[in-house]
Amino acid sequence: MPLCLNKKKFSIVVRLSACAACMCLMFLCMSARVSSVPSEPAGLGILRKSYPDVVFSASYDAGLRDWRVDITSPVLAKNEHTPDKVTLYWAGGRMLPAQELDKADAYWPLLYPYADKVPDPADFTEEDIANIREMTSRESRRYGASTPMFFFDAVYDSDTHVHVDTHIVTIRFLGKAVSVHRRIQKPLAAVEKRILALAAADAEVKKFVETLQRADGYFWREIRDRYTKSFHSLGIALDVLPRGWGQKIVYWGWRRDVDPENWMLTPLTRRWMPPDAVVRIFEDAGFVWGGKWGVWDNMHFEYHPELLLFMRMQKNRR
Repeated sequence: MPLCLNKKKFSIVVRLSACAACMCLMFLCMSARVSSVPSEPAGLGILRKSYPDVVFSASYDAGLRDWRVDITSPVLAKNEHTPDKVTLYWAGGRMLPAQELDKADAYWPLLYPYADKVPDPADFTEEDIANIREMTSRESRRYGASTPMFFFDAVYDSDTHVHVDTHIVTIRFLGKAVSVHRRIQKPLAAVEKRILALAAADAEVKKFVETLQRADGYFWREIRDRYTKSFHSLGIALDVLPRGWGQKIVYWGWRRDVDPENWMLTPLTRRWMPPDAVVRIFEDAGFVWGGKWGVWDNMHFEYHPELLLFMRMQKNRR
């Protein structure tokens, strides 16, 4: 009898130990699966802060080994012709639909360095000049990597001319009628208010306002030499042109037409630029200025709060 009881106790202990081992193994497997999921990309946090009224719901897709992001924009919800949300994948910061993931190298990341100051051609090396020539060649501009518009199409409902046209409003900006996407109406109003207030005390800013001849916004078109949309096609870009362009050069492409080899070496003193204070006002409101690009466009501003936040975060890490 005692021998039989001991065997029973031993059998129970063995079974309990086996169950505990199984539980431990299951726990370890679950922990391994959890730890194998990478952290959410920091860039998603930048996009959330830059577009606080847009919902970015992220989940890790183990099959594609990438973050799936469901984007719900207020403008999508108000347009009966589009779905309530758009699904994209992080794709190294490119935000691409699933069918474009195998072509990720054809697109640039959405977040890229925005310069603190205007690049001065006096500081260019021969390598810098060669890189600019290559980047702006017709072959590179037509067949090279391009901006992925899928994210912006989701935020602004701009995948087609018909869709984006429903969101375009005509406003007054510094005395000029200009058509823009309604999402940037408030930022532009804030820019105008600050510029006009500063013009009352700053002669340079006052001259900028008084000599402004045109303000051009929404215009559905492709970028010159490329098969992709301009941000004017979304209504989030603004060109400001003074009378006579100040007898200076405004845009790299126009200069290239007359000086195809050395347009990038045009001295800063020969380029028309808005006053520094005006540029800072635009930047404070979320607009980047084309004058800080290597391929400069000094009349051009684009609404990209994500780039300015990305720049500030990079500076804070230094």
